[in-house]
Amino acid sequence: MAQAQIYKDLKADHDKQRDMLKALATLQGDSEKRKALFEKFRLEVQSHAAAEEESLYATMLGTPELRDDARHSVAEHKEIDDLMGEMMDLDFGSDEWNAKFFHMRHRYEHHIEEEEDEMFPAATKQLDTATEKKLAETYEERKPEELKLAKANPLGGDDRE
Repeated sequence: MAQAQIYKDLKADHDKQRDMLKALATLQGDSEKRKALFEKFRLEVQSHAAAEEESLYATMLGTPELRDDARHSVAEHKEIDDLMGEMMDLDFGSDEWNAKFFHMRHRYEHHIEEEEDEMFPAATKQLDTATEKKLAETYEERKPEELKLAKANPLGGDDRE
């Protein structure tokens, strides 16, 4: 059976995010290149997570067999968001920023592997083809809108919750 578009869309984003994390890991110091790539990564992850929550996770929360997986993943999104917010408040060239980056990277890569290896297969078993098609449409519609919101609401500083 072919993989549904929603999972293809999410996996493509994950692959892009993995590449960005790998590139960030090679950059050192408080450089403009590091800051720009981190901001690009932040926008990508925030828009991805919000659109994923509005499409796949919203449906999973309404499906008793999938509810715990969705709750777990939403909590991990919040954890990553909080870590990135903390990083925005640090000197990008500091040892503290580097340590927090590698912790955030580990947590995020664990999260997306868990989604791909456990959550997507579980959802495939519970959701019908028409639902998965609608989820892809919702995700593809919401992600650009969530990107606009992420750009308008940067992490860090005193306004962060």
